[in-house]
Amino acid sequence: MARKYFGTDGIRGRSNAGSMTPEMAMKVGQAAGTHFLRGGHKHRVVIGKDTRLSGYMIENALVAGFTSVGMDVVQFGPIPTPAVALLTRSMRADLGVMISASHNPYEDNGIKLFGPDGFKLSDADELAIEALLDTPLALADAADVGRARRIEDSRGRYIHAVKASVPEHIRFDGLHVVLDCANGAAYQVAPTAIWELGAKVTSIGIDPNGKNINHKVGSTHVVTLQETVVAAGADIGIALDGDADRLIVVDEHGRIVDGDQIMALLGGAMNRSGQLTGGGIVATVMSNLGLERYLQKQDLRLIRAKVGDRYVLEEMRKHGINVGGEQSGHMIMLDHATTGDGTIAALQVLSQLVESGKPASEVLHLFDPVPQLLKNVRFSGGKPLDNPDVQAVIASAEAELTGNGRLVIRPSGTEPVIRVMAEGDDAAQVERIVDSICDAVRIAAS
Repeated sequence: MARKYFGTDGIRGRSNAGSMTPEMAMKVGQAAGTHFLRGGHKHRVVIGKDTRLSGYMIENALVAGFTSVGMDVVQFGPIPTPAVALLTRSMRADLGVMISASHNPYEDNGIKLFGPDGFKLSDADELAIEALLDTPLALADAADVGRARRIEDSRGRYIHAVKASVPEHIRFDGLHVVLDCANGAAYQVAPTAIWELGAKVTSIGIDPNGKNINHKVGSTHVVTLQETVVAAGADIGIALDGDADRLIVVDEHGRIVDGDQIMALLGGAMNRSGQLTGGGIVATVMSNLGLERYLQKQDLRLIRAKVGDRYVLEEMRKHGINVGGEQSGHMIMLDHATTGDGTIAALQVLSQLVESGKPASEVLHLFDPVPQLLKNVRFSGGKPLDNPDVQAVIASAEAELTGNGRLVIRPSGTEPVIRVMAEGDDAAQVERIVDSICDAVRIAAS
């Protein structure tokens, strides 16, 4: 069934327009609340948010929706997405909600939902909620309307939980860490957690004003982080995104370390210590072939999922694997969290730095990525990938890359764009193949 409101990561859009108005948020609260009213107990939903200006508006509308169908609401204020997932389960809530548009600019916002187990909702649950959004719902009797309250210790609970992911014998004393919190949800918790474990922390992106989340800071804008690490002579730099469910790392020379290298580090270390389950890791179709070859040398498998951390998680649970992630920096450590958690991943990276006694440039560059090129082709309508001429060009490219490369072509789930990615040992060949497919798509779409 086609989705009307939910995308690959909840509901997202421009604030005060389309699917991200107060009216819509209240309906989401009523629909999700109704769907999770199960059993005779008093139901509870927990709500967190990032630092966007529109978060106040969306939060209040959601509270109205949930309480109107009889759910009590616990509000956390600004807190990372993985903190909401963790606290949903630990506080025995029936539902968790995060108000965030992740790495998007402040003008956008979104609503992410977690079930009572702390995992993102299944497709079936999301489709059931979608059906309720367009249906008149029964409201609670006056005596059964829910209550709302804020709690002040949610950040402390989360800090305690993420620090517990670090082995007791590990301390970060002597490490100088530059931490970029993207003026987002982790601006209080992440610097505190790393500092309490002993590191010297230089923090940037910790002055949110409602409009500067992800603006020239964070995991999608790492120039400031790179410059700060080099200028300060720091050992490592870590950048989170707006809701802190992903990270990008910078070594002491200012070189970017993406999610593929981080997965290689953490997966390999856990394999050597006997903690890795499932005989490999899960990444997406976009992860570099170099990662796959690196794992093969260690007799580990790489299982590829569709793009999106929820699909990575599905494959992890299916195959009994406890480490997975995306090239973009989502890291899922199932022993410690039920969703991507940039802070927990950062602590694991820092732990490996301490245990090795080596510089980040050595610890975090475990393989040479093969040449990889991604280009987007915008189209106005139709299905250009169904065109016979396009299919013929793709088939020829796949045959040419067999044995020494990969080709991934997919339509975007959020905009009229075809994404064309190729990788292989020959950079010139990769570029020629991508350009030929893009040209074919443009002609078919014209």
